[in-house]
Amino acid sequence: MTERSIATTIHGRYLVAGPASGGPAPPPLLVGFHGYAESAALQFQRQRAIPGTSEWAHVAIQGLHRFYRGRDEEVVASWMTRQDRDHAIADNLRYVAAVIAEVRAELAIGPLVFAGFSQGVATAFRAAAAGSCQGMIALGGDVPPELASRETLALPPVLLARGAADDWYNAGKLDHDVMLLRQRNVQVESFTFDGGHEWTDAFADAASRFLARIREGFRC
Repeated sequence: MTERSIATTIHGRYLVAGPASGGPAPPPLLVGFHGYAESAALQFQRQRAIPGTSEWAHVAIQGLHRFYRGRDEEVVASWMTRQDRDHAIADNLRYVAAVIAEVRAELAIGPLVFAGFSQGVATAFRAAAAGSCQGMIALGGDVPPELASRETLALPPVLLARGAADDWYNAGKLDHDVMLLRQRNVQVESFTFDGGHEWTDAFADAASRFLARIREGFRC
């Protein structure tokens, strides 16, 4: 038996909304990546609920690998598994770049920020490292190994966050990632809130403050 891989075309799904009202300057864009067994719709609701982002354009990208959760009819998705890992990473990066290019063709946008939750954090980090963006938000997920092994990283300012009761992305992992990024001259701030492996109002408030600083810095 010979194992092979073949490239194919697959359609992805994303949700997009412009700012609530227009202004003299192009709106900033927040692009979000959901966690394992979640959907773009859930991520879209989360990021749209971040205080102070009504004047932002929002995009939530859904993982290419869809499935039904349990025995119900809710469609959820995954970003990748360990199988054919390098191919999956390349597929995801092309996918994200295509979404952003399509949005840019429709909207004049200002600063670009990526936000990932859980499994979506790795995709957000990879997209931030591969392209030009002004900020990166990571909740409940670590720096992917192929980026962690690099001696240099071209990343924008990063907000790393976790819930105090999160057993998966624990305090040790957060501290490790903070040190790793700072050693590579990446501007990083950490935030820990009361909660578990979840997106909470307290985290949304911290994300709001981070996004406001990114937007203000872009104006300057």
